[in-house]
Amino acid sequence: MRRELHVIEVQGKGGQIQFDGQYVTITRKGFLARSIVGKGEKRLHISQIASVQWKPAGAIVEGFIQFGIPGGVERRSKAGNQTQQARGDENSVLFTKKQMPAFEELRKVLDAAIAQHHAPQLPTGVQSPSTADELTKLAQLVQQGLLTQAEFVQQKARLLGLQ
Repeated sequence: MRRELHVIEVQGKGGQIQFDGQYVTITRKGFLARSIVGKGEKRLHISQIASVQWKPAGAIVEGFIQFGIPGGVERRSKAGNQTQQARGDENSVLFTKKQMPAFEELRKVLDAAIAQHHAPQLPTGVQSPSTADELTKLAQLVQQGLLTQAEFVQQKARLLGLQ
């Protein structure tokens, strides 16, 4: 089965971000990029992204999206300096209020992809036990005297989503 590849591209101030479902590519072109961060391209696999920092754009202030990577040097900015520091960070792209909806969509898709990547994976062919199977096991534990009736009722409520 072949998965259809959907690429998201957003254009910010001094940089562009492309996400293909696996890699985030930050591309910088032109005078602004060369003078602030440097021209070129940086690719990050979603497994390398430890955090996504977000600052929304205001009426006159630019916003930014910034990717934190393990081992990266992240420091807390003083109030009012976040955007200025993000401007010179190679893992950040600034955007205007007009560009923000496209960046919000990118952020939403990235959050989902990162969460899915980090979700526990069951080995192939292994299915998680059904609720009925779990209840049967709990009943057997009660019969064996390893679980009290009160503990059984509590675990049953948890399994059925009643707690």
